Amino acid sequence: MAAVSLTIEPSRPLPAALPEEDAASLIPLDMHPPIDLAEDYEHFIAQITRYLKAEEVAQVKAAYQFAEAAHRGQYRASGEPYVSHPLAVAETLAHWRLDAQALAAALLHDVMEDARIAKEELAQRFGRVTAELVDGVSKLDRIEHQSIAEAQAENLRKMLLAMAQDVRVILIKLADRLHNMRTIDAMRPEKRRRIARETLEIYAPIANRLGLNSLYRELQDLAFRALYPLRYRVLARAVRAARGNRREGMSKVLDAIKQRLPEWRIEGEVVGREKHLYGIYCKMREKRLSFAQVLDIYGVRIIVEDVPACYLALGAMHGLFKPVPGKFKDYIALPKANGYQSLHTTLIGPFGMPIEVQIRTRAMHHVAESGVAAHWLYKEDATLSELHKTTHRWLQSLLDLQRATPDSTEFLEQVKLDLFPGEVFVFTPAGHIISLRRGATAVDFAYAVHTDIGNRCIACKINNEHMPLRTELKNGDQVEIITAPNAAPNPNWLSFVKTGKARAQIRHFLKTRQEESSAALGEQLLAKALASLGHRLEELGTAAWNRFLATFSGKTPREVFTEIGLGKRLPQVVARRLLDGAAPGAQAPLVGGAIRIKSSQDLAMQLARCCRPIPGDAIVGVTVPGQGLSIHTLDCPNLKGARAQGGNRQWVDVEWDAETVGPFDVAIRVVAENRPGVLARIAHAIAMHDSNIIDVHMDTADGGTTTALHFTLQVTGRLHLARILKNLRRLPNVMRIARVKGERAHPR
Repeated sequence: MAAVSLTIEPSRPLPAALPEEDAASLIPLDMHPPIDLAEDYEHFIAQITRYLKAEEVAQVKAAYQFAEAAHRGQYRASGEPYVSHPLAVAETLAHWRLDAQALAAALLHDVMEDARIAKEELAQRFGRVTAELVDGVSKLDRIEHQSIAEAQAENLRKMLLAMAQDVRVILIKLADRLHNMRTIDAMRPEKRRRIARETLEIYAPIANRLGLNSLYRELQDLAFRALYPLRYRVLARAVRAARGNRREGMSKVLDAIKQRLPEWRIEGEVVGREKHLYGIYCKMREKRLSFAQVLDIYGVRIIVEDVPACYLALGAMHGLFKPVPGKFKDYIALPKANGYQSLHTTLIGPFGMPIEVQIRTRAMHHVAESGVAAHWLYKEDATLSELHKTTHRWLQSLLDLQRATPDSTEFLEQVKLDLFPGEVFVFTPAGHIISLRRGATAVDFAYAVHTDIGNRCIACKINNEHMPLRTELKNGDQVEIITAPNAAPNPNWLSFVKTGKARAQIRHFLKTRQEESSAALGEQLLAKALASLGHRLEELGTAAWNRFLATFSGKTPREVFTEIGLGKRLPQVVARRLLDGAAPGAQAPLVGGAIRIKSSQDLAMQLARCCRPIPGDAIVGVTVPGQGLSIHTLDCPNLKGARAQGGNRQWVDVEWDAETVGPFDVAIRVVAENRPGVLARIAHAIAMHDSNIIDVHMDTADGGTTTALHFTLQVTGRLHLARILKNLRRLPNVMRIARVKGERAHPR
């Protein structure tokens, strides 16, 4: 049979997933005839009787009877009684040998939503733990949210946080999603696509993160079929055709391996495996390959008794077939983040066919197929303890992420970042292994070690060499983070960090610091406004604050200070309302008592890019709603029209503090003769005065005889700049020098 040629171009990115619409849509009783579930129920009971105690089996039976009564008269879109769905979910958990509490929760997981059964009633009947599991899986009331997307984000947030308390919540939810995907054909096309997208973006990656490999693959293939049915059918047909074409080659490989292992005194099981359809599709799309060009559709898995036998089998395979250079991965010494362990190598088999070989122990195989669910089946296995530790660390990171990201939609986006890791393994100076997503930087590493290390890092050493913090890490790098007590995250880090934890912690720190700076600034502005009216802020009584806060949404005084500092409220208006209840909108004149600027890093005050003030310049402040106080030079052209217009704009007297901390960016333009080495001489003259050059570009004029060099320097103030300019004027080739103000001075 001829090989089928199939090319799949990269598709557009999937749009944001909409909230889950359960495949178990309810349909009136008279539309479907009753279906006998007795056989499925008896099979389920027989399955759990093998490993549960009699009293636990009785508890599960009671949960089924309660669920059957609660869902009586409700039918799924497929025509089955609704209770068939929770029964199927419980059967999946029974395959993982989960305990009676989880099985009962699986049978009851929809009664709170669809039958309006209260959580307290479930707690009384089946215990508090089972009720908490059901509540963790249940969706929130959508009417509480402004949009469908917000409802989805909040529901997933609730589920993930419940999972952090008890991992059984997500195991129930994954089994629920699996059965919904298996029966999704009964749904309308648009609902199928929505559920499939969410499965690919959220649930399949979570299954992978928890080490549930077989579930992960099945969810991907089911979602692929629902989202792209035509592509799925064409690809499935091509795989069936290839199966016949390559049968002879695979038979030779399997026979050769089965013969070689006893020769090396290795006892093991050898099985052929086929790459799943969605994996083939992704490879074709990402590498722009036709189906005929995808050669590693088939592989071999060797399961042996212990770890030494794994490495011995690897040597046997490399002696049997030629290995492909660079295609060996040791996930036994360096397990994946989800606990997966195995040796991977790619060999060139008969007819030049590449074959991926996986070698693992039986315990590793159980973990690879069942992940954290293997805990209930193999509690004594030492391999699982490390898996539980890594899973616990990930669940704990979700709680840390939740504290740093109050917004549900942003929280969900950060979780998605961490669900697609392509691992890179790096080492601490003490030799501990840190697993990060591919593309992670030294800053990501710092936050992975500890949040405080990330917040205080100022530099790094990679393999004992000083490197920029934005350097992408590679497998095997040893990373040392250098910290300083007073350091703080740089907003620019957000442009290159890759992990959700780093991004969330940087945003949380910057937001908190901005609120603190804005509150301090707002308090100063309000004190100035009160002083102009003959009062002091400290003299305000509780009654005045209570009256004001009751009128304005019941905020706290600190929140009012923050809003004033951010320019959202005028301090004169707030002052008058606090004193005598003047109507909103009242105006007050500019008041005296200048506010001092102590640092260029104050997030509540921003140096205007239109004039780039530095210490020594005469300055004035103007409040910008939502941004705080913007600092301009008095001669800034942008302020002339604004001063003439007046209006509600708040002007503030500001001045430089005697001990202002820099550095401050300033731009200069140097016109020099176009001679060899002129740039080096000018740069050296600047460096002699301890100024850092952060940008330089040049252009030629006068037919190429002169060069205009545009520098962006960092200085401490006007005196520092004056010393630099004086030194530059002494250079023989320099013709003109000028300070440049405005955005044009910073072409980047």
